[in-house]
Amino acid sequence: MNEKLSVNRRNFVKGSATVAGGVMLGGLPLKSRAKSAANDTLKIALVGCGGRGTGAAVQALSVKENVELVAMADAFQDRLDSSYENISKKVEDKKRVNVKDKDKYVGFDAYKAAIDLADVVILTTPPGFRPEHLEYAINADKHIFCEKPLATDAPGIRKVLELAEVAKAKKLNVVVGLQRHYQTVYRELMKRVHGGEIGQITSTQVYWNGGGVWVHPKQDGWTEMEYQMRNWYYFNWLCGDHIVEQHIHNLDVSNWAVGGHPVIAQGMGGREVRTEKEYGEIFDHHYVEFKYDDGTVMNSQCRHIRGCFNKVAEQIIGTKGMVDSTGALYDLKGNVIWKHRNTDDPNPYQQEHDELFASIVSGGVINDLKFGAESTMTAIMGRMATYSGVEIHWDDALNSDIKLVPDTFSWNANPPVMPDKDGFYAVPVPGVTKVI
Repeated sequence: MNEKLSVNRRNFVKGSATVAGGVMLGGLPLKSRAKSAANDTLKIALVGCGGRGTGAAVQALSVKENVELVAMADAFQDRLDSSYENISKKVEDKKRVNVKDKDKYVGFDAYKAAIDLADVVILTTPPGFRPEHLEYAINADKHIFCEKPLATDAPGIRKVLELAEVAKAKKLNVVVGLQRHYQTVYRELMKRVHGGEIGQITSTQVYWNGGGVWVHPKQDGWTEMEYQMRNWYYFNWLCGDHIVEQHIHNLDVSNWAVGGHPVIAQGMGGREVRTEKEYGEIFDHHYVEFKYDDGTVMNSQCRHIRGCFNKVAEQIIGTKGMVDSTGALYDLKGNVIWKHRNTDDPNPYQQEHDELFASIVSGGVINDLKFGAESTMTAIMGRMATYSGVEIHWDDALNSDIKLVPDTFSWNANPPVMPDKDGFYAVPVPGVTKVI
């Protein structure tokens, strides 16, 4: 591998005055220009008005600080309208929903106008757009809540890692929706793991096995671009496959416990049951064996098949015992020696926003971008392993030039993947598909 391209968590940015993508590090202000005083009203913009975006906006508008929603943006008018209606119904203080019709923006470039009006931005579009939206918001000195994952390909991750350094230099707050980091039971478990109560970690087991998500049948008048945008979960340039979009939560817990990202991945996967054209190009199951540089092994499995065993969980196994995501710590014989029993834990989805806005007002800094990018890249590396069937190394994966997301967008343009004459999309073939 070309040494000049080698990138890892220890040496990614060292002393550079500028970084790629038009984001400047040199000469940055020591403090963000965004408002932070306790008596200011923080203006919020929502970019991405689906279900998660609507929920995130309601949570942001439920914090104790002075906030108001002033702008919204989405690719689709109907989603924006539905989101605005739902937010207006669910937010208790109606005065906090203050979005004028002229500040509701629709289209691929709508995010720019919305972000320009805000102090704090909520980024909840399909993840393929995340690097571009993060870049615009961070260049504009905005505090951010953004959903996971943070990209769908390696070029996107490289941009996000650069942006993490820029946000750090600007003292911007950026919370990523890997909400287990804000969940009391996980925080308690990690205190015990990092405190040595289970000894040295030897392996982790992580699962996201379920029945899958929604499908939106194609409607008359939709272009192929609109069809894929409305069914973004089934196209890798938008979603990254469900190993990236959902299983990232479990992979992130393993990375958190171990204290870094894996360096090697190999695995298997395929499309065994969900073979119809409406499932786009993604697999219905993945299994990946990840190895960390200290020898720890993570066994990862995720599945989207109805009628099967379901499990969404994590286990961290050490030389003295183990913990699992139910909130229990066990000795080597399987005896429970500690269990988290607090039934009044705060909602982690709300806690993300409570801590974000408290940090903004107090002048603090939360920056989740680096670990969010590394956990996203872990998931992408897992996808590379299952799609190709070969062993994948971290630096090779991170430095891949294969770009899934197009540079420009138009409703009449062809998306990066197109159906054949029968309406089916090409599906990766292990042993054949090239991923790097």
